[in-house]
Amino acid sequence: MVTDTEIGVSCIIWCVEDDAGIREIEMYTLRSTGFQAKGFEDGAAFQAALKEQQPELVILDVMLPGKDGVTLLRELKSDPATRDLPVIMATARGAEYDKIQSLDLGADDYLVKPFGMMELVSRVRAVLRRCQSRAKSGVFLEWRGLVLRTDARTVTVDGELVPLTYKEYELLHRFLSRPGVVFTRDQLLSDVWGIDYTGETRTVDVHIRTLRQKLGPYGACVETVRQVGYRWEEKL
Repeated sequence: MVTDTEIGVSCIIWCVEDDAGIREIEMYTLRSTGFQAKGFEDGAAFQAALKEQQPELVILDVMLPGKDGVTLLRELKSDPATRDLPVIMATARGAEYDKIQSLDLGADDYLVKPFGMMELVSRVRAVLRRCQSRAKSGVFLEWRGLVLRTDARTVTVDGELVPLTYKEYELLHRFLSRPGVVFTRDQLLSDVWGIDYTGETRTVDVHIRTLRQKLGPYGACVETVRQVGYRWEEKL
């Protein structure tokens, strides 16, 4: 388990926020709680800085001048150099669709304005713990001709690359890590969509259905446990 002391002052957090007042208080709070923090007023400045350095986590506002936060998130997650960079989305919009869109694109958490600064720090620490723990896991997870590589975040089926979305990959990773273990829908929502995600559990069912389709014959191993959830059953 990764503790708060392991996160420490070496962690650099970037705040991409066009409101100078909000940006300054975010950075002040992060610095006062032991983090290093740097702010950017738009996506252009943020992307320029990424060419020189990468932070441990980004707090990314959705409503930005120029490129909006969702576009920036999509670009981060499509670039091999930045796809594993943890991102917390922050926006005044609280509609469920906005949350699902960002989370499905790979955001690690979602904050709706106005939020408290201590809540922000708590979310940052929680995401860092999850991501650092995940980084310590093994590189390969295999079941017959199905291979998941955690370093490259790729999945192959009988040697053929299978393009999975961020959430589909995370679901498969959990199933292969603990074959035979039943995951409830609420547990998967908590683990994969974020600890405070409040969307309906049918979101899990939709992603499971598409995951099964993409895995071909191995999709049958994702077994439904009636009225509970899902598990990886090695039955082929």
